[in-house]
Amino acid sequence: MALHELSAHELIAGYKAGEFSPVEVTQSVLGQIERWEPQLAATFLLRQDAALEQARISEARWLKGEPCGALDGVPITIKDNIATRGDPMPLGTKAVTLTPAPEDAPPAARVREAGAVIVCKTTMPDYGMLSSGLSTFHAIARNPWDMTRTPGGSSAGAGTAAAAGYGPLHLGTDIGGSIRLPAGWCGIVGLKPSLGRVPIDPPYMGRAAGPMTRTVADAALLMQVLSRPDARDCMALPAQAIDWSLVWRQEKSLAGVRIGLWLDAGCGLPVEPAIRAAVEHAAHLFEEKGAVVTRMRPIMTPELLSGLDHFWRMRSMLDLDALTPETRAAALPVIREWAESARGMSGPDVFRAFSATHATRVATQAALQEFDYVLSPTSPVGPAPFDWASPTNDPLHGLEHIGFTVPFNMGEQPAISVNCGYADSATGDGKLWPIGLQIAGQRFDDLGVLQIARAFEQLRGPQQDWPLT
Repeated sequence: MALHELSAHELIAGYKAGEFSPVEVTQSVLGQIERWEPQLAATFLLRQDAALEQARISEARWLKGEPCGALDGVPITIKDNIATRGDPMPLGTKAVTLTPAPEDAPPAARVREAGAVIVCKTTMPDYGMLSSGLSTFHAIARNPWDMTRTPGGSSAGAGTAAAAGYGPLHLGTDIGGSIRLPAGWCGIVGLKPSLGRVPIDPPYMGRAAGPMTRTVADAALLMQVLSRPDARDCMALPAQAIDWSLVWRQEKSLAGVRIGLWLDAGCGLPVEPAIRAAVEHAAHLFEEKGAVVTRMRPIMTPELLSGLDHFWRMRSMLDLDALTPETRAAALPVIREWAESARGMSGPDVFRAFSATHATRVATQAALQEFDYVLSPTSPVGPAPFDWASPTNDPLHGLEHIGFTVPFNMGEQPAISVNCGYADSATGDGKLWPIGLQIAGQRFDDLGVLQIARAFEQLRGPQQDWPLT
């Protein structure tokens, strides 16, 4: 196995044993990026020399037996919208003025302190408001499993980078599914933590930063670093001593665990048969190990999804209205059309739309009362063509696929996507699309969600080879 394909755990073990160095690993990652990046468009601010210099400094620490942190020498990518000191943050759009960030945002600061080698930033769509890589600033990211398809979004480049072998660790953000959707469509692991578990700046209702990796153990290792406190996040949870190593050190018993099986979102696009079958099979594997699986009623309604949609339309309209006419015109047309549709909303309309955020939170918390964990599809459908804005490609119906993911942003529960199977491409070209299984848990039970996901990794059986090995 090439060095760029190794997990973070394998890299740390190799550094300790002197089998290879951070410089060799970083060179391997950069080589994989050079081979595939012209087709995939996952990276932004790729600086080979800076990455190799970080790796050389890490190598010197390892030679002295003095690593500076849990991720010393491990390559990582960071999403465009997570600030890194001295770098511009375009948010995927030409409508943003490029100015250097004065300091690292909390997630970037934590991984830098832990010694990770920051290889590059990753691409995203305009303002992070699409489930694709469609962007006026970046080239359009593509899915390594099938380059005619989207990796999803808005953590588009991160999903692509993880599946393509651009190193083991990737940082994304999620406000309605933006970590989990690309994780599901790229066949990787993507965790949206409980709100506030990972400090972030700027904080916002439902917004979370989290790991995107090839294994659950690597996601837990990254959480060990990301969950450290940072006073800049006014919504951060109190610091808590969580032993994240339990995920890879200790097998979690499934006997008696109460699992809800959620197969009808209650809104949006219907679940494709292959996806339903894969999720049902995953539930059966849990049952065989003693879990108690119960079918759930829908959590969402069309009215709740519509309310969230219209609230975000108004927010985006106000953001765009704050720009000059010239910069506003530079934003992606589909974003402008979507936001402009809020122009006729009245005060009561906006209040009702905003109220859907709280109503979704209440509905989600109520639905989880009977269960320890919930299994569902990550997305009801497979990945859309790479140049579509969303699975519907309709500006006014662009959120019809987030019915399974968005409740846990509004409800603040941790939720993870892990691969649970593959579907044949609808084009009949013989290509496979990964299928994401979402596992959600009670608020603050991030460790438990990771442990259940790790248990599923061990139950699910052999996986397809990664697409670009």
